[in-house]
Amino acid sequence: MSDRPPEGATPSIGELNEGALHAALKEWAARPGDQQEVPVGRYVVDVVHDDLLIEVQTGSLGSIRAKLEALCEEHPVRLVYPVIGEKLIVRLDPESGEEIGRRRSPLKGGWPLLFDELVYAPFLLEHPRFELQAVLVAVDELRCADGKGRWRNKGVSILERRLREVRAARLFRESADLAALLPDDLPAPYTHRELAQAMGVRLATAQRASYCLRKLGILQEAGRRGRAMLLERAG
Repeated sequence: MSDRPPEGATPSIGELNEGALHAALKEWAARPGDQQEVPVGRYVVDVVHDDLLIEVQTGSLGSIRAKLEALCEEHPVRLVYPVIGEKLIVRLDPESGEEIGRRRSPLKGGWPLLFDELVYAPFLLEHPRFELQAVLVAVDELRCADGKGRWRNKGVSILERRLREVRAARLFRESADLAALLPDDLPAPYTHRELAQAMGVRLATAQRASYCLRKLGILQEAGRRGRAMLLERAG
């Protein structure tokens, strides 16, 4: 496996119109007396709580990495990032905009899906002023067969995602906290495929987790089994 980030890493939420989800999470993150949309240097920060800057991101971490690194130079920063635990797909009529159907997505999410985004910025958690607050959410995804969607979606546009429920929140203050996302009962050494099965994620997500954790010194390569890389905890 290359030492570069695994290719084909698709953002957990991606380059979508996430206005409703972003706004809802910003309200969730704010406390009474907090300020919102505050200019800090050359940036605008979502929420300011005392001396803590809180930034909500529902798209790629890679697109906001430079902002976070700049803010961390002088301020403590918390990034609030959603992990989709459950998704309800709501279909809208392209003419009237009315709901014409809904179904529950079979895809199941969980904390390990964080690695799909951390692969773009694995060293953020090594900054002493940075912390990541992952939020496990249930969302409604509004779709419309308007012929304008991406070809892989067969002309179906994803209009937005709306927050239905925050189910849990988890704070990661340093890179070592990510080790808690690894399964305890998986005997080492193990392959990426075995790691994926133990974590209950796709192979690609396990490969991204491996990349991040090896970069942060939590996992290390432990030889090969045929063509497959073997992994074990460092130290």
